[in-house]
Amino acid sequence: MPETTPFVRFTGVVAGYGGGDVLKGVDFNVTQGGVTCIVGPNGSGKSTLLKAVSGLVKPRLGEIWFKGVNLVGKSPREILKMGIVQVPQNHSLFREMTVEQNVQLGAFLEHDKRVVAERLERIRSMFPIVAERAGDKAGSLSGGQQRLVEFARCLMLEPDLVVLDEPSMGLDPKTLRVMFATVKQMNEAGRTVLLVEQNARQALKLSHHGVVLENGRVRLTGTGAEVLNNPEIGALYLGGSLEEARHAPVTGGRDG
Repeated sequence: MPETTPFVRFTGVVAGYGGGDVLKGVDFNVTQGGVTCIVGPNGSGKSTLLKAVSGLVKPRLGEIWFKGVNLVGKSPREILKMGIVQVPQNHSLFREMTVEQNVQLGAFLEHDKRVVAERLERIRSMFPIVAERAGDKAGSLSGGQQRLVEFARCLMLEPDLVVLDEPSMGLDPKTLRVMFATVKQMNEAGRTVLLVEQNARQALKLSHHGVVLENGRVRLTGTGAEVLNNPEIGALYLGGSLEEARHAPVTGGRDG
C-alpha cells in the first residue's frame, strides 16, 4: 500500500511553448509507492506536464517538488541523477544496436561495472525478452517488444520515479495487456509511477490515484476507481466539457 505523504507536488504550474501556456495552474500530488494516472482529452496538457517533470519544458510559473527539492530550473541530466526516468511516447531504442546494448545504456550514469552487471541480471529476470533477444538488433523487435525493452532500460538507473508517456500507443490488445501488467510489476517492485494514458479504463483500473486534465487545468482527482466511475469523465473523452457533462447521461471512460 503506498504511503500517504506527497512524493511529487505540483503547485501552480504554468508552462507551454513559444509564449503560449498549455498548463494553466496545475496543482496535485503524487504519492510515493503508488501509480498515478493522468488522463484527459488531446491538448489538455498531459505530455507537457511530463516534460516539465523531466526538465524538457521549463515552467513559467509555479513549482514542482520532488522529495523536498524544487525541480524547476534543473536540467534533464540533473533530474535524471535525482532518480526520475521518463519513457517517451515515441520509441527511443537505437535500432542498429542489440537489445542488451540498449538496456545497458540505461545505466550510463553508473560507472561501477559490477553494479551494472548486477542490475542487468535483475532486469533479465524481470524482462525475459532482454535475455531471449539479447543479441538481436532492437529494430527487429515489434512495437510492443520495443516498449518492454524501453521499460527495462529505464530501470537500469534504479529510479525512484518512473514517468511513462502514452506507453500503450500503437500496441495490439494482447501486447497492451502485457504492457499494463509490466507497469503493475514495476510498481510492486517499489517504483513510483506517473503515467499519462489515453487508454483510460485500463490505466485507471491499475492506478491508486487518478487525475483528469482539461484545458491545462486539473478538473477531477481521486482514486483510480473514483475517477473511472465519475459520470463527468465520459464527456471529456467525447470532446465535451465538464459543464456539458453535468447535464449528460452517466457514462464511463472509454478505451483508446
